Amino acid sequence: MRTLRCAVLALGLAASAGLFAQPAREGAAASARPGAALPPVTVTAPLRDPVQKSYRKMIRGMDLFERRHALAPQATLRFKLLPRKSTTDMRNIDLYIVGSTVDQQVPVAADQTFTLPRIPKALEEDAVVTPPARKAQTMTWRTEIRSPGMPPGTRRLGDLRLECLVGMEADLVSGANNLLARFAHLFSDPVAYCGQKQSRYLFFAERPVFSVTLVAGNRREVLPVDRLYAEASDDPGLKATLPVCDCEVLLDRTYFLPLGDASWPDDTRVEYEFMEDGDAPPAR
Repeated sequence: MRTLRCAVLALGLAASAGLFAQPAREGAAASARPGAALPPVTVTAPLRDPVQKSYRKMIRGMDLFERRHALAPQATLRFKLLPRKSTTDMRNIDLYIVGSTVDQQVPVAADQTFTLPRIPKALEEDAVVTPPARKAQTMTWRTEIRSPGMPPGTRRLGDLRLECLVGMEADLVSGANNLLARFAHLFSDPVAYCGQKQSRYLFFAERPVFSVTLVAGNRREVLPVDRLYAEASDDPGLKATLPVCDCEVLLDRTYFLPLGDASWPDDTRVEYEFMEDGDAPPAR
């Protein structure tokens, strides 16, 4: 990973080597003095294979948000970090934009969301967005686009349509999700992918879901179970594929939506019935 942190570490190591070499040049007698032991030095190496995303692609996602803002005219865009492992600690995340000369911290809110500043130099240097102390495959990324005034436990379909578009353009989906792999030929065109009636873009609810219902006027439709839990009920190989899905520890929060079904307007309300403690997902 091209980071300033690597450069700083290298300079630190070089400086330490120079300091330790100096007493040797002054003679062995100095090092033999009683009580002249050198103080211990701890060097922390940069993490190999950290979590990271392309800054350029995330900025392209922001540009697409502006172009398609009519889908959610009152909403704002934030990015969101989510856990992929049960051991992932989502507290106190240090996030940076890092290029060959750019090294800027990005504040992360308590709900693990953040916004990105536009930095021309970071674009020029093809920078990455990274929590450098977190290892790859321990987190995943999504967009957070919410119109104000929605009742608790609900979302707006137009907001979620735009989340898919921006998320695909920004290349936020982590891992080789077998569900998305079926549509790999559409990855270069987020509009085409998110326009599919049976799009497999994984959304994550705030809590484990028991059911998800679409409501538009007098029309109500409960999503079938095979649109929940990342199609786990239809995947006999789930145990083998789950580790490469960014839903690995959030399976009970996942759902798909008929994003490309124009019969559901953008103002459609998506209502969640959340599981209570001890509930199990409904049988198919």
